[in-house]
Amino acid sequence: MVEATAGNARFFRRSGPYPLAIVAGVAGGIADERDLIFEGVAPLQTAGPNEVSFLDNRRYASALGRTLAGAVIVHPDMAGRVPVRTVAIVTTDPYAAWARVAALFYPVPPASPGIHPSAIVAEGAIVDPSAEIGPLSVIEAGAEIGPNSRIGPCALIGSGVIVGRDCRIGAHVSLSHAILGARVCVYPGARVG
Repeated sequence: MVEATAGNARFFRRSGPYPLAIVAGVAGGIADERDLIFEGVAPLQTAGPNEVSFLDNRRYASALGRTLAGAVIVHPDMAGRVPVRTVAIVTTDPYAAWARVAALFYPVPPASPGIHPSAIVAEGAIVDPSAEIGPLSVIEAGAEIGPNSRIGPCALIGSGVIVGRDCRIGAHVSLSHAILGARVCVYPGARVG
């Protein structure tokens, strides 16, 4: 049986470990100087001493007092409630800080540049050379695929659609009449436009 934890290695590439100073820096927060190393992220209720957690909703403040996390990202108003054994990483936007720290430990894999031989890219479509176009995808005329973007298998990118840089378009996605900015993720099977 596969253990169901945050960022299961079977599905997510993991990086690290990272020292507290790096984690706090990525979070954009302030923390006491301690010589600690962290290996990942986890919810307050299950985090261990080598993991980082966060609290952004006061309704879960009771879980903060019981956490075994090595560090917790919190708003300044909650810093005094962090257990003594746990380092508070203090920031005014804990949710955004949590997202950045989670991305540090579980980075999005880079695109593998190129167009799969089974993909159809219409004449007049613009595909950045650093983009990845998956098998059986269709990129219609006038569509633009930005740098480092990944188009999953069997996706349809309609005429005139713009996909910005560093986007992730999942398998079986259909995009029409849409302009996507940078770092947009469209999950498998979605229909946009």
